[in-house]
Amino acid sequence: MKKLNYTLVLLFFIFMHNAVFAQGPGTAAVPFLLISPGARAGGMGESGVALANDATAVYWNPAGLAYQYEDPEKDSPGEVSIMHAKWLPQFNFSDLFYDYFAARYYFEDIGMVGLSFTWLNLGENIETSTDGTVLGKFNSQEYAITLSYATKLEQNLGVGVNVKVIRSELAPDGVQVGNESTDGSATGFAVDLGVLWEPAYDIFEKRLRLGANLSNFGPAIFYNDKAQSDPIPTNLRLGLAFKLLDDEFNRITMVYDLNKPLYHKESGSDKATNFIEAAFYKSWVDGSLEKRWKQITHGVGMEYWYGNLIALRAGYFYEADPPYNGGRQFLTFGAGLVYDIFGFDFGYISDDEDSPLSDTMRFSLSVKF
Repeated sequence: MKKLNYTLVLLFFIFMHNAVFAQGPGTAAVPFLLISPGARAGGMGESGVALANDATAVYWNPAGLAYQYEDPEKDSPGEVSIMHAKWLPQFNFSDLFYDYFAARYYFEDIGMVGLSFTWLNLGENIETSTDGTVLGKFNSQEYAITLSYATKLEQNLGVGVNVKVIRSELAPDGVQVGNESTDGSATGFAVDLGVLWEPAYDIFEKRLRLGANLSNFGPAIFYNDKAQSDPIPTNLRLGLAFKLLDDEFNRITMVYDLNKPLYHKESGSDKATNFIEAAFYKSWVDGSLEKRWKQITHGVGMEYWYGNLIALRAGYFYEADPPYNGGRQFLTFGAGLVYDIFGFDFGYISDDEDSPLSDTMRFSLSVKF
């Protein structure tokens, strides 16, 4: 009889369920979809749904892509962005890391098209027999491929949509755990819907942007048994971006995001609630008003640019403590540098030293063409 060493996989899920997303609605599969890409937004309290003015808008708000090629004399039709982060640095696992790739390009008479690839490498695992004999090794990983399209309905109103394929490969087919032969792989599908609006009222002087993004909206997935399914982490993100200062050499922007989980699984049930019912009904009425409020997370940040050359960033992320949520409450810092068509960004999480997120660093590189 065989058994499986799930040490790294279990550590990953324990962390994700307790620190990456709200616990209140129940357990969700593929929580890597909620890891925020882009060192820029990572330095501003994990906020960006209303800013969304680079290629990472594929994640933050696909509608933001519609605003990125308005003036051919100034704007670049294409952009590529890549990010790398050693994930959970406090665990000191060299093969546990997160990579993100995003690209967008404007096609005449079609609109803005985007693409992203998200990959979380969970490292190497060992399969052993009951007496400890090593039977083999395998790698665990999760990834998603996303296609985007964005356009403007009005000069100040953009919309965007993503279609994504999600793949989770925690263990290969046929591994024995106890008396069961497991299939630790699953495939899922989801869509994202985004809106970005710039109010044209004189009082705002074109300084305000409002954004919304419904992400990971799709059916539940299962690994080994169709009767035991888990929802994917459907999320509603709402936010604003406001330019506090905008002159020839200095620009200061404040951003704020809130996130509400819209997935659901009944307590004691092995099956996820239908994703449509969960998103539009169960997530809004289940539990007390206090519980529903404390399942919402908040991020606020500020970004300062000197010219279009150097940026400094800071932010704060807050979510309630268990049992309502995972208890993440941390400061973020970041910086950016632009040279010609190249942009480099750095983001840093400052948390308690016993937090798995403490000292997380993100590095991003972007190229416009």
